[in-house]
Amino acid sequence: MAKTKPGKKDLDTYTIKGTNKVVRPGDCVLMRPSDSDKPPYVARVEKIEANHRSNVKVRVRWYYRPEESMGGRRQFHGAKELFLSDHYDVQSAHTIEGKCIVHSFKNYTKLENVGTEDYFCRFEYKAATGGFTPDRVAVYCKCEMPYNPDDLMVQCEGCKDWFHPSCMGMAIEEAKKLDQFLCSDCSSDDDAKRSLNSFPVSPSMEAKVETKRRKR
Repeated sequence: MAKTKPGKKDLDTYTIKGTNKVVRPGDCVLMRPSDSDKPPYVARVEKIEANHRSNVKVRVRWYYRPEESMGGRRQFHGAKELFLSDHYDVQSAHTIEGKCIVHSFKNYTKLENVGTEDYFCRFEYKAATGGFTPDRVAVYCKCEMPYNPDDLMVQCEGCKDWFHPSCMGMAIEEAKKLDQFLCSDCSSDDDAKRSLNSFPVSPSMEAKVETKRRKR
């Protein structure tokens, strides 16, 4: 009678090969793609286990980049935006290249500095159908697009809506010099052309203007 092989063992941690970075269940990681020309895959580690030969595997839940989704990348998708998918997989722990942080959308917009390891997620994505949760989000500006945290926006002092300078026929540098702004619906022709010295920036934070400059 053949011997039964010892079973798998759950691990609390895994140290990324060649580093001192420790991965735990719940952490987000960068995983080496099969095509070296592509950026690393991003996943959330659900479980770490080793077999009887001490080969370590990780059960992961993949994040998709907008361009990897059925609908593709759209204008309002941020450069660091990811979708948490319902696609689970088991991968060798050796394919983990590093750790990263996937922030909530709200927390991401509050970052003073966006590092290479910082990403954000505001949608869950069903890989089989291409559906999103939530399937509706707030829209801004007369272009009626969801907020992209990479884009500068100015707030109307009248209706309190946010607008892209380009949609209002205004250059970015011109918008940065405004102190107050009234959209065309809230102003007379003369008021619409008025410009002062500073302005409130993108929804929920001021730091993104600085971040946007640093990214370039």
